[in-house]
Amino acid sequence: MQEMEDSELLRRYVESNSEAAFAALVERHINLVYSTALRHAGNPHHAEEITQAVFVILARKCGQLRRGVVVSGWLYHAARLTAANFLRSETQRIRREQEAYMQSNPSETETEVWLRLAPLLDKAMAGLGEKDRDAVVLRFFEGKKMHEVGVALGINEEAAKKRTARAVEKLRRFFTKRGVVVPAAIFAAAVSANTVQAAPVTLGKTITAVAVTKGAASSVSTLTLIKGAMKFMAWTKAKTAIVAGVVVLLTAGTTGVIITEMRSASSGPRTTAATERIKGQLFTLPQLVDAGNTTPEAAWESRYWARSKGDYDAVIAATLPQAVSGAKAWMGDKATFRDRSKTEFNSSFKGFQILARKDLASDQVELKYQFAFETPDTKIVVMAKVNGAWRCAETRAYDAGWDEGSALESQP
Repeated sequence: MQEMEDSELLRRYVESNSEAAFAALVERHINLVYSTALRHAGNPHHAEEITQAVFVILARKCGQLRRGVVVSGWLYHAARLTAANFLRSETQRIRREQEAYMQSNPSETETEVWLRLAPLLDKAMAGLGEKDRDAVVLRFFEGKKMHEVGVALGINEEAAKKRTARAVEKLRRFFTKRGVVVPAAIFAAAVSANTVQAAPVTLGKTITAVAVTKGAASSVSTLTLIKGAMKFMAWTKAKTAIVAGVVVLLTAGTTGVIITEMRSASSGPRTTAATERIKGQLFTLPQLVDAGNTTPEAAWESRYWARSKGDYDAVIAATLPQAVSGAKAWMGDKATFRDRSKTEFNSSFKGFQILARKDLASDQVELKYQFAFETPDTKIVVMAKVNGAWRCAETRAYDAGWDEGSALESQP
């Protein structure tokens, strides 16, 4: 069973409900899932529960997976989303003390490098497209040889090398912008050596016994986690073909709507009934306003307006409470923030533009936006609604995977 391909093990489990086949999958990938969960939860007990939930989800959904799916990549992505959902539902934020690792030191050891990479690694991975993410998981998390990465991805070895190198460079840029400057070779070595840790010996057998019942034997808390995680995964799924005009993306009973890029050169704001605040033009500094927080777009513009004024308190007020510690670490003290904002916005700021929107839930939206100082930079911001007001939850680097395979809604 150990020499069998993941796809064959999945097929055997789907067709004959083979517990041995599923046990082999668990044994093969449990360390990857457990380590991802542990990085998020920071608690072995929580990591075990998350790991169990992920394999139950696999048991439930394996019959729906597309042919050729990279199982380890799928499991990593599922583990990350399940862990994120777990932390959100439990309102646990474990990164308050991790900002101390955001200082670069060229003489540090590989272990010291890892201590600074680990707190943000999964957030960085979230910014990658599926193929890039699979390449990183296969090459560095699982230690596959490059030709094996190519086989799994359905490309030749040279193409696998290029894709992996590009993915690593995207990750390095993510860390560099946050003050963690690490050469590519050291980055790769630190990730390869530290990402996967051994799960508890007995956990595999427990997971198999629970997963093959589709979770029927799970605890109430695990069942709640499974349900929430599956819904969260459905929100992030965008696999339907792009259709011209107005289409609605329906995924597992959850509607995900992406409002596409505006290409109009009109001089005034563009609005839609859905948002009332999406703007098609690149707004210059005098055009930024305090637009309130009743829509995600308005709240994000208001936060940029506050930044342009150097208004420290207004930026904090526009930030989700759980993300305030990270925002404060980035801004520094009030005087530093005010001086930096004055320099940036009065001398090099060229404009601000919201390009696209993706509705994940009634209280969670992702905006694709661009700000231009000396050169344009496109990012994704997650906006969350709390007590009727929209706030900034987090930002991350934009990757083309955000758009790929998504249904787009054109602007009127």
